Amino acid sequence: MSDLTHFNAQGEAHMVDVGRKDHSHRVAIAAGEITMLASTLELISSGSHKKGDVLGVARLAGIMGAKRTADLVPLCHPIGLTKVAVDFEVDSANNRVLCKARTECNGQTGVEMEALTAVQVSLLTIYDMCKAVDKGMVMGAIRLTEKRGGKSGHFLGS
Repeated sequence: MSDLTHFNAQGEAHMVDVGRKDHSHRVAIAAGEITMLASTLELISSGSHKKGDVLGVARLAGIMGAKRTADLVPLCHPIGLTKVAVDFEVDSANNRVLCKARTECNGQTGVEMEALTAVQVSLLTIYDMCKAVDKGMVMGAIRLTEKRGGKSGHFLGS
């Protein structure tokens, strides 16, 4: 377990000590999607859903989720986010909404978990607001697409 930093030499979970790490500008971008019925996507994209602006509410939820990541993930450090942006793309050809979240900080630990949380909470909010008309929505392909800053350097995923 020596490669897993959230475990000590005895195999016990612990919060990693980042106190001696250098501060650096850190950026993380995560993405995901939610697929649904064409009629559900039409309600969202036309703005005619009776619950209101689905993507606007989901954007705010994602931002709030990013800010609360340390409260949700037990060994995640609370960090001072300097930016959280959540964007959506409606893909009518595939009956889905694509979500992308970007998080940034100037700190001693990365912001990957915050970006991933923003995506998850945004997609969950879309599900919550639309479940009355489409319980079969599927969230997926949630992943880190890019990370910059810190000792491990640049990561570019798909």
